[in-house]
Amino acid sequence: MQSASQRPTSPLPPCAVSIVVIGRNEGQRLLACMNSIRAMRAGNFSCEIIYVDSNSSDGSPERAAALGARVIRVSPERPSAALGRNAGWRAASGEFILFLDGDTQLHPDFVPRALAEFRQPEVAIVWGHRRELAPRQSPYVRVLDLDWIYPPGNSEFCGGDAMVRRAVLEQVDGFDPGLIAGEEPEMCRRIRTRGHRILHIDAPMTLHDLAVKTFAAYWRRAYRAGHAYAEIAARFRNSPDPLWQKEARRNLFHGAGLLLAPFALLPAVLASSPETMLIALGVPLSLALALLGRTAIRSAWKTDDLLTCCLYALHSHIQQIPILFGQLAQRRDARRGLRSRLIEYKESSGKTV
Repeated sequence: MQSASQRPTSPLPPCAVSIVVIGRNEGQRLLACMNSIRAMRAGNFSCEIIYVDSNSSDGSPERAAALGARVIRVSPERPSAALGRNAGWRAASGEFILFLDGDTQLHPDFVPRALAEFRQPEVAIVWGHRRELAPRQSPYVRVLDLDWIYPPGNSEFCGGDAMVRRAVLEQVDGFDPGLIAGEEPEMCRRIRTRGHRILHIDAPMTLHDLAVKTFAAYWRRAYRAGHAYAEIAARFRNSPDPLWQKEARRNLFHGAGLLLAPFALLPAVLASSPETMLIALGVPLSLALALLGRTAIRSAWKTDDLLTCCLYALHSHIQQIPILFGQLAQRRDARRGLRSRLIEYKESSGKTV
């Protein structure tokens, strides 16, 4: 695949870009997001900013309007990112829609860089690198920062920050408003089945303020991921292009194994002599260390920091437990005919007015 520097450099025709920002009680994070949009590099395009607010109580809509955004308020009984994004792009006028979350900051060069890739008519979505704004604010953010790293090139899905052709959004009717998580991969699957490409470019896109500072927030975030795995895997289980089947099944075995391992060892430890007890504990401990070491080696391409790599390896396994509980909760609710509400993991960053 040719890089942007190898492709023809004829200027793009003028086009309109609509930037759709969604938020709920993002406080100071939203202000930083809006200011980053205003600071982006000028290019051969016009731009409008739309802020979709999901019933904030911190004055976010008023401050976004003061910074030049067109504000849309949504107050659904069951709020979700999908509902907010749909409200934004349907009200937009741009040929291209850049979706941003209210806790992100846009890189000044991303918009013109992404627009250059849309010279390829088969490209439906362009996204770049999202990284954490302050990865050392907590051990949780330090490892979750590496979760954003994907190799550039064609990809199966994008995250919440991405630029999308409006015509493609119209083809697939946007995001599924019934999903409280995993709405981007689900929509991307529908886009790919229509022959379009999703392109991850090797360029900075956004800085993200995850603000996960406690184990409880870390747990809820992973729990939400498990909910998405289960719901989307079930939806496409019998389709020609199943999504997240392997991931959901792998998590069920992985998470259950981590939970049951201590109970499996308990009888042997209690019934053994001290020497046998050391062996009974030493063998699984050695296996666990070997497993962590293998994961760290496989993840080394994401960072050259040894400690971060080791912590990321531990995170890769520990997160399987809340993901498992999220899967089980979604399956239980589905059997009962219940719909889960939005699973939030962060608090407001402070009053804006």
